Amino acid sequence: METLDEALQTVGKTVGIKDLTLGGLLRVAILVLVGWLVIRLLMRMADRLLDRNKSVAAIKTYIHTALNIFLWFLLALMLAGTLDVDVTSIIAVLSVAGLAVSMALQNTLSNLAGGLVLLVTKPFTVGDYVESDGVSGTIAAVNMSYTTFITPDNKEIFVPNSQLSAAKIINYNALGKRRMDLKFTASYQAPTAQVRTAIQSALSALPQILDDPAPAVYVSEYQASSIEYLVRLWTLSVDYWDVYYALIEGVRESFDRFGVEMTYDHLNVHIVEK
Repeated sequence: METLDEALQTVGKTVGIKDLTLGGLLRVAILVLVGWLVIRLLMRMADRLLDRNKSVAAIKTYIHTALNIFLWFLLALMLAGTLDVDVTSIIAVLSVAGLAVSMALQNTLSNLAGGLVLLVTKPFTVGDYVESDGVSGTIAAVNMSYTTFITPDNKEIFVPNSQLSAAKIINYNALGKRRMDLKFTASYQAPTAQVRTAIQSALSALPQILDDPAPAVYVSEYQASSIEYLVRLWTLSVDYWDVYYALIEGVRESFDRFGVEMTYDHLNVHIVEK
């Protein structure tokens, strides 16, 4: 009847371990126990650091999982070295497999990297109105692969993070308020002071317009058939479109009340009799 060491040697040869002994198994058991305790300690420290850093809160779970897999992989390599397993060949096989997987998932990994960039740098948050690469809308979700836009006409657009992280991003909500520039035309016959009074009346009817900076009205251009006036004002980002459409409607009504003609392009023809 073969001894325990002989049985272990037989099992070792079967699985490719040159020298499998009871002492070696004890060393492996101790290494597993110590490694497990060290990994738990390191993971707790990593979680505390991640909790303190609010910029990575959205990807905390991914970092935790990746770090945990990496530490257990290192422990597995140490165990293989303890059992005299050829670690070099294992690493070579894993490297080739990793290269093949990365090439097959190139677009996916690119989107994941873009997602990490967006989640860490935070150029926008959920609820912001954003414009980028011809796509504009309210951000509904930021995932690891795609960012979801909801357009003003209620369409849902999924933009790859790799495309979004490399593009120019315009965030209309980040600073809390927006400047609005509107242009109106009035007849040359209408005095400038009267036009300003009519526009100011329309402005004062909208409480969403901010007093600081105060709205201003300028003569911006002398056109062929009219004088163009530039109206510059500030409002909260959430009120922008409500103020925009209300002011366009309100200025026309105010022009009617103050007797200001809102002109259009036309041609005056004078016939001279001979």
